[in-house]
Amino acid sequence: MTQRKRNRTVRNAAVVGVSTALLGITAPVTAPPAAAAEPSTPGPLTWSACEGAGLDPRQECATLDVPMDYADPGGPRIEMAVSRIRSEKPGVRRGALLLIPGGPGGSSLGDPSGKGQKLPQQVRDTHDLIGFAPRGLAPSTPVDCGLEYGDLATSKVRPWPAPDGSIGGNLDTARRMADACAANGGELIRHLGTANEARDIDRLRAALGEEKISAWGVSYGTYVGAVYAQLFPRRTDRIVLDSNDDPDHTRVARAWLAGHEQGVEDVFPEFAAWASEPGNPDRVARRAADVRPLFLRLAARLDREPIPWPGANPEELNGNVLRQTMLDSLYSPDDFPALAKLMRAALRGTVPPAPEAPPEEVLQNVTAVGAGVLCNDVAMPRTAAEYREDVAESRAAYPLTAGMPRNAMLCAAWPYPPREAPVRITDRGSSNVLLVQNRRDVATPLSGARKLREALGRRAVMVTVDSTGHDAYLANGNACGDATVSRFLATGQRPDADVSCH
Repeated sequence: MTQRKRNRTVRNAAVVGVSTALLGITAPVTAPPAAAAEPSTPGPLTWSACEGAGLDPRQECATLDVPMDYADPGGPRIEMAVSRIRSEKPGVRRGALLLIPGGPGGSSLGDPSGKGQKLPQQVRDTHDLIGFAPRGLAPSTPVDCGLEYGDLATSKVRPWPAPDGSIGGNLDTARRMADACAANGGELIRHLGTANEARDIDRLRAALGEEKISAWGVSYGTYVGAVYAQLFPRRTDRIVLDSNDDPDHTRVARAWLAGHEQGVEDVFPEFAAWASEPGNPDRVARRAADVRPLFLRLAARLDREPIPWPGANPEELNGNVLRQTMLDSLYSPDDFPALAKLMRAALRGTVPPAPEAPPEEVLQNVTAVGAGVLCNDVAMPRTAAEYREDVAESRAAYPLTAGMPRNAMLCAAWPYPPREAPVRITDRGSSNVLLVQNRRDVATPLSGARKLREALGRRAVMVTVDSTGHDAYLANGNACGDATVSRFLATGQRPDADVSCH
């Protein structure tokens, strides 16, 4: 691979619904699997200018070779793209702060130039800011399932049941997508997974010449950060986990997907209040209490009578596309207008312009990485009966999400058994973790974050922020939460006990 190709940046598409549901339990592991020999210590990285628009001119890029299979460290190698902006005050430099992206399928390669620049000056003075594209994600050695274009639709990747609640179509989609990944994903797709991403991070730490590394992990990145701290506890400095995943090692991402039931219930009232405010140009109802029944009626009508939507994927606005738009729009109050505008248009029998989508190449890559990570982390139930029962129960209890959070995704037909047991997060390790969590978060609800806090025990303190949105620190949180996290990253000062920020 040429240096030019190594250093190019790829548009970072949001994961298109690959927060898959998974299940299966074997004995937990707290260390890498035995190997014939440990991988040799990586040499220093060779840094050069990054390519791509909108990057800080100080950002540098490099590539790191890592084993495809850590149980065979002398076997095939893959490349991992990394980036950095050096400490702005070398005389007070403490170390490196790794920006761990969400997903799986997200990249932090551009984050030293992006959200990293929102960090307070003291953090940017004391730390190099480090980004990376996780294994399988371009411009690291990429993976691709070669999926049918229709299967890249967010409302298809997410397992929304049919209007009558049946799931036969979801199981057909799961088999078709899993078969495509097996046929086109190559050997690399079998070696994607959270534990291997954590091992790659430790190779990166060594290549940076750091004895310990600090990290700011967001969303799925909180699980990656927790797994890293479990596998390599002596190599962590200051760890911030922001918008936290349920760490249940018996279900892994199946628990994350199920969390959307409560997450939507937590956030939808905020949307309803906003969408009924007088003077709001996107107002959909006169009273907040009317917004929920209006949404449910509209979704049911679109189930029966979809509206053609040229240029969209799929090319119709049906009930499940509306539901998926609802889920996407609850990630941040800034996104509320997208749902309101779609509802207003649909009530008139029209549609807005088709939403922009990332290039198909990017969608293929992101979806393949998400599938490989989630399906390899833990096995998923394969019998239709279990899903039917769960979906029926979910639809009755949580009509806004219509059974999707407990339905079958492509992992239900994944052809490869997990190569190792999921990592169990425990209270064994350094007490150097700070969790920050919004009270109302559609993707990683407070209920799941509390489970991670409980699992970490004495190792962690949690800051609960009375705000709405996914991603709390320097995003959808508040000044109190931001100041608490910034103080910890800059000075190591952490609250003595869990705190609430109002």
